[in-house]
Amino acid sequence: MRLLVRLCDHPQMTHSIESLVIEPLIIRHTHRLPLPEGPAGRGGVAARQFDAVLMSVGFKLSAELLERLSGLSEKAVLGIARRTLGTVREMVGDHVRHNSYFIDFPAKVPATEEFWARCVAEALRDSKSRGNVLSQLARGVLNLLSLPTYGRYQHTYEEMLAVQDELIASAGDRLTVLHAGGPPEDEVTALYLALAGSKTPLGEEHLSDLGTLAEHCAHGPQPEEIPVRENRAQVNAARLGVGADLLLDTVTDVLRLACALSDGDVTLQEPTRFRKLSRPVRRALMTGLESVVAGSPAKLSDVHAHREAFKRLGERLHPHEFRARLPHAVEVFAVARGEKQARSFDGRVQERLAEFDVPGGLALLKASPGKLFRALDHLLRIAADQEQRDAVVAAVEEFAPRVSGRVVLAVREHLHNRDRETGEQRMFVNRQGRAWATPDHRPAVPAEDRERLIAVLDAEIRRRLPAPGRLLVDPDVLDVALPLSGRATAAGLGVLPRGSVSVVDGELLRFFTYWKQAQYRTDYDLSALMLHDDYRTDAWLSYTELTNVGGKHSGDITEAPDGASEFINLNLARVRGTFIVPQVNIYAGEGFEQVEESFFGFMVRDGEQKGRPFEPRTVRMKSELRGPGRVALPLVFRRGDDGRWRAKWLHLYLRGISSGNRVEENQVSTATVVRGIVEREQLTVSYLVDLMSGDATDVELWDGAPVPDEPVTYIGLERPEGLHPDSRIITLENLRDLIPG
Repeated sequence: MRLLVRLCDHPQMTHSIESLVIEPLIIRHTHRLPLPEGPAGRGGVAARQFDAVLMSVGFKLSAELLERLSGLSEKAVLGIARRTLGTVREMVGDHVRHNSYFIDFPAKVPATEEFWARCVAEALRDSKSRGNVLSQLARGVLNLLSLPTYGRYQHTYEEMLAVQDELIASAGDRLTVLHAGGPPEDEVTALYLALAGSKTPLGEEHLSDLGTLAEHCAHGPQPEEIPVRENRAQVNAARLGVGADLLLDTVTDVLRLACALSDGDVTLQEPTRFRKLSRPVRRALMTGLESVVAGSPAKLSDVHAHREAFKRLGERLHPHEFRARLPHAVEVFAVARGEKQARSFDGRVQERLAEFDVPGGLALLKASPGKLFRALDHLLRIAADQEQRDAVVAAVEEFAPRVSGRVVLAVREHLHNRDRETGEQRMFVNRQGRAWATPDHRPAVPAEDRERLIAVLDAEIRRRLPAPGRLLVDPDVLDVALPLSGRATAAGLGVLPRGSVSVVDGELLRFFTYWKQAQYRTDYDLSALMLHDDYRTDAWLSYTELTNVGGKHSGDITEAPDGASEFINLNLARVRGTFIVPQVNIYAGEGFEQVEESFFGFMVRDGEQKGRPFEPRTVRMKSELRGPGRVALPLVFRRGDDGRWRAKWLHLYLRGISSGNRVEENQVSTATVVRGIVEREQLTVSYLVDLMSGDATDVELWDGAPVPDEPVTYIGLERPEGLHPDSRIITLENLRDLIPG
């Protein structure tokens, strides 16, 4: 297309490095395109061509955005288009070359044994490899990696494209709309305030983006409140850089700030290697500790939870230099070293609970309502009689208004699932997505008390929800799980929070994964496990089973110095089982957090659609792979009683083994984890919509027409066009705003 050539050849326009970093953040987070106040002109032709190129990768300009771009100069449109195309292509995974081992994939994929025999025959014809292969065959064990044609592309990317048919467009292809934004500075400020003031923890990517935005917005408007501690650490790092007052009320806030300054983990889940700090920064951190402890010496007890981290930080801060001027700050490190006693609040609570002293535990926990809610299940289980359980319920009712909305919702979800978990496997997922399950030996919570508490929590959530006025709801968003933590959602395009359910329309399902090693040979294996309705294994597709149950594997790639892709193509009508579990196994080399880049996604195609192995218009979801385990489980597909397939989102990682992970070896652990998520019922958008449905609220399941003239509240997967400018719009990009404070 002519515009594409012009964009690629267009010289770099004058654009600050900062803007080149910030602008993609706006597009990724909001699907809005910031529009500068540029010179008026006749950019209509360039804007329409820009729109056409966007459609080739599954994006489109809204009518308003197309009109506004048409009013700019052609040069301005070309600059905007050039930058935007790079951003959206990366969003969907089209910024890299996706080659496949089998050049005709999904056609002409051989059976596994046939393919291996072909590789052996070719190796025997090669004089360099013949001797080694004969020696291995004589011993009865053959290393596939020793075969010259195994695991490495045998053709170029261009050769693969030459033999593939053009994609036939389908009405079911994805089309993500980009909307018109305001001036860049307004968009940056709005996104900063939204992320910094988020009521729920942000995911890793969003937290990093907040750090970037906080530096840019340090001198501008600030949120009234920053309720999440990790967010506060990123903002404090920016405030420190411009000499603004720090937002500190615990010693742990200072520790998180130190981690942010060292580009470490502000969630404190992983150890941070603290950098050498300048004297002004050391003084600022010590002064912050002094103000916290001087105002409330009892906060010294918080040091115990992170003693080792405080000791490492002390090595960088040199607290002895501040002994005379900042004595309270010095005490922090004395507690960390065990030289000073500071009995912790948690320790006193645990003593009471260990002695089954419910009244004593309640008396303490009333001073910390959030911890009271987290200990609720334990209190109910150890209560000696109904009188004590009544006291627990009364305390919850009294202190619920002082607990954050996400904690209230998390406890509500826990109680909903509590009766079905007793005697079954208990599922655990840590902040990084590592999943494991153990038998649940907890006694049941009495049904009557559980129902009373659920009623209390529902009433509290209903009280906090704003009156939405006329409420329009996209039916497809009702089964999306409430994002109680950003860490339950991977970064990417079309990604839903863990536990969300979405319908899959189409006849062919195609998984893809891409990785590029940073330093060492790295081999990722894309696989798919098929399970029966009782979670027993039916079959699988992997490099050891290239064809099975109507599916085909694109071939094993065993190294990725320039990047590598693997695909699985599935005809859904031919799948026998109830569940399809795609997974990415690390067979050898670098982990998901060590490679230069790695991501997973899936495409949906109609039966007659051809095209390349990777077609961005058919990509429904693309998520980054950034987890601590050696086996990634992004989502599971389940066939319902109505015959339709639905995806349930997992975002989980299994520990696996250090090397040689294969779908055959982890099928039991995979099935256990999948069962734990599939059979757990998450609170969804539907739950909040039901609570908002009252006499004063007009709720309408809306399909996009007709468009109302008055302001409305809209909740859906994507922003619709034409709504009144004063409407409140909630989509996947800001779904966290639904969580009440």
